[in-house]
Amino acid sequence: MQPLIQLKNVSKVFISDAVETHALAGVDLEIQSGEYVAISGPSGCGKSSLLAILGLLDTATSGEYWLDGKPVAQLTALERSRLRNRQIGFIFQAFNLIGDLTVAENVVLPLTYRGLPACEREKRVEEALERVGLFHRRRHYPAQLSGGQQQRVAVARALAGRPAILLADEPTGNLDSGMGESVMGLLDELHAGGATICMVTHDPRYAERAGRTVQLLDGQIVEQLAGKPASF
Repeated sequence: MQPLIQLKNVSKVFISDAVETHALAGVDLEIQSGEYVAISGPSGCGKSSLLAILGLLDTATSGEYWLDGKPVAQLTALERSRLRNRQIGFIFQAFNLIGDLTVAENVVLPLTYRGLPACEREKRVEEALERVGLFHRRRHYPAQLSGGQQQRVAVARALAGRPAILLADEPTGNLDSGMGESVMGLLDELHAGGATICMVTHDPRYAERAGRTVQLLDGQIVEQLAGKPASF
């Protein structure tokens, strides 16, 4: 089976003031459609750099990246942007919601760049908000929601695009344990429904819920472990 994501010998080097920082060094990674993968490791080990490359927010210095059978390096900037908008959903630690837009307006925003008919956009927003249990809050603003509710809005925004893969960068990092558990439970449900999830986390309790944990150290994959996914 062709993997949804395939990295071959991927490296990322940042250069500033003649100093080279090797964020990633020769990473080989495959993720199959429908997998739930956690990326873990200490601060500065390259987790966020890896997720940025997977999400087409950054490019590798060297190596090959194939996404759904397409060599990413051969894509133009416009093609990368279109692929990112249509096939990748993002959930960020800081939520990244726009404060002067309502919940529904935040969720629909990425869809406006696709040229979808208004009725289709409205349908997707309603379905996504229903799925995270926040349709009744669709006219509220982010400041009127709790941190856990804001993160669920961020999940809905990602889901509305019906992405091939959902990338989550420390999705519980700004939440208390109760709210964090709620968001993790939602990710469990999405995976059970067939979603492909790749999550960066520093919390071993949450990493164990994935089907596989990829451990990074100094920009290299040092170990891959089977997780203990929640039962349904």
